[in-house]
Amino acid sequence: MNKFLIGDFEGPLDLLLHLVRQSKMDISEIKIVDITEQYLSFIKEMEELNLNIASEYLSTAAELIEMKSRYLLPKPPKEEDNSVYEEDPEEELKRRLLEYQKYKESVSSFRNLEEKRGAYYTKMPERKENYTQEHVENKEGVTAYDLLEALKKLLERRDYSKPLNTKITKKELSVKDRVDKIRSILKKEKRVEFTSLFEELTKPYVIVTFLSILEMAKNSEIILKQDTNFGTILLERVD
Repeated sequence: MNKFLIGDFEGPLDLLLHLVRQSKMDISEIKIVDITEQYLSFIKEMEELNLNIASEYLSTAAELIEMKSRYLLPKPPKEEDNSVYEEDPEEELKRRLLEYQKYKESVSSFRNLEEKRGAYYTKMPERKENYTQEHVENKEGVTAYDLLEALKKLLERRDYSKPLNTKITKKELSVKDRVDKIRSILKKEKRVEFTSLFEELTKPYVIVTFLSILEMAKNSEIILKQDTNFGTILLERVD
């Protein structure tokens, strides 16, 4: 038991569920006397280690002791009239643990779905023709293919060719926002290197930045320059 600390659990029910699993029992088989003893033993061990025990754990300990007492004390004879039904302490504990176990399993399932969804990046569909060589080629002769080649070299240098394990983030990236950001950069500096705009090398950031540059070139907001074949590609704002 000493392999686990109080901070490893999300609450009293999480600790109780761990104790049930550690005993290799089904929730339907637990005995309130046994589970209470295990719970109190764990809490006592944490106190001996001078660890702060959250009040919710101590409150549950008191509740378990009360349930154990109700379970051990002889039950009064049933009265036919004005009798009030009281749920059996063991059954009450089993019901709460079963509900928590379902909740915990559902959270785990949602996390797995989140991780799978995070491996994909989606955007609104656009016409392929918008990003062909005919639409992107500018006065200096730099084409979309030249940009792709420069981006490929950048990613190879940064070992970006390895598979990415991306996660969903609260902040959504959009071409519009990225275009605005690039515009603000070009207001301060008339000319910037193509590769300098890829400050982050996450899949969504790379895709959105690349599409934003193509969009600006298509709209003649920028001129793409390359002094020599396979040389550095520069973005220059059109005044």
